Amino acid sequence: MLSHSGNYWIAACTLPSLQEGWVWLFQASSSIAGIELDTRSPSRGVREERNHHPILSIFELERLLYTGKTACNHADEVWPGLYLGDQDIAANRRELAHLRITHILNASHSKWRGGAEYYEGTGIRYLGIEAHDSPSFDMSPYFYPAADFIHQALNEGRILVHCAVGVSRSATLVLAYLMIRHHMPLVEAIKTVKDHRGIIPNRGFLRQLVALDNALRLKRSA
Repeated sequence: MLSHSGNYWIAACTLPSLQEGWVWLFQASSSIAGIELDTRSPSRGVREERNHHPILSIFELERLLYTGKTACNHADEVWPGLYLGDQDIAANRRELAHLRITHILNASHSKWRGGAEYYEGTGIRYLGIEAHDSPSFDMSPYFYPAADFIHQALNEGRILVHCAVGVSRSATLVLAYLMIRHHMPLVEAIKTVKDHRGIIPNRGFLRQLVALDNALRLKRSA
């Protein structure tokens, strides 16, 4: 069954652990968990070391992203049980079964193709987000809902987080998950993922992740 709420397309199949077979609905807002984010690039005065982790400029983050591992497969395990991949692996039900995927987070959901109906009968729990790989698209309202979905998925099984290519939209949500749920600074989250897969979130997404990084640091230091 399929439910639509704003930019979310949510479906659940036959996992016995689900209450009445439905995924909870998320409410997106411009603030994240009560924290108002400033998505502008941080000033030089703000770009200081906090909690012994450096805060890098957008340019420095892009340099980091272009160094080290740049290759990627259709899916790579970037965290235990968490696979980051592309639309090809998401469409391969046999390979999903081989990887024992129980949850899918699609950051490139489209009402015109694919979606939750494709996984009916597989037991896979699905969350779709209609995100656009554009620097002007605001991904930040989905950071906490995506992190919650990934966290629950890893408590119950394995998850594939994907978009079209698996390097920008989906990578941004995986980075946000590591920052929110595992208290990683942005630089550490990037290095963690890049140990296993090349990623390159667009510049707008990087600004939003920097804003999340700043907000989380302030919250932890309060």
